[in-house]
Amino acid sequence: MSDAVNHSRRSFLEKTAAVGAITIAPGIMLHQVASAKPDDQPVTDAVRWGMLINTNKCEDGCTDCVDACNAEHGLVGNNRPETDTQYIRKVTLREKQTGHELSLPLMCQHCETAPCVDVCPTGASFKRKDGIALVDKHICIGCRYCMMACPFKARSFVHEQVRNQTLSAPRGKGTVESCTMCVHRVDKAQVPACVEACTQGEHHAFIFGDLNDPNSEISQELAKHGGKQIRADLKLNTGVRYQGI
Repeated sequence: MSDAVNHSRRSFLEKTAAVGAITIAPGIMLHQVASAKPDDQPVTDAVRWGMLINTNKCEDGCTDCVDACNAEHGLVGNNRPETDTQYIRKVTLREKQTGHELSLPLMCQHCETAPCVDVCPTGASFKRKDGIALVDKHICIGCRYCMMACPFKARSFVHEQVRNQTLSAPRGKGTVESCTMCVHRVDKAQVPACVEACTQGEHHAFIFGDLNDPNSEISQELAKHGGKQIRADLKLNTGVRYQGI
């Protein structure tokens, strides 16, 4: 790497550290998205947001959750290739012995012990007290350590110049991004876009709620019928659980 590039990178980091308020999209800042709440109350660990996905109700070929996520975060259009960034993707699992197949929505698992946070050299990858894992685009340097650390391949790098962004979901070329559990909706007491789309499509494969509240729908469903973590052996205590796998 040339001295000019090194100087430019150092200068950028110094300015972002000092200012800490560079806008990613007009009229919005990432810190506002990450911490703003309608009642002006701070995020606390009294709540832990999570999802429960029943793969038995997830229809093969259905892309309602993916389409809703893409639209919500501005991940469509701009002549982008179909294989480019997706915060949620459908994975087909096939059991070798029986041939049984199931369709599984896969996204950031919002781990309690998040490998992406552990390896990030700048603190750009972080976890809110309520369990939602995010990337601060202001201080992400695009090293992609978090992408390598994620066992779910849930993160991607923004190679292209981003245009026509949605104000609620700022993105930036040269940074890493992944599912935010629609934090901008959650902080307004709304469910994530994927959950809403699945419910409106009358599939009802998603349940979203507070894992810390024993009376919440998600906690009661887990207590009655259980739920599994993907790669439970890693002991990450994921915020996303599955039934039917």
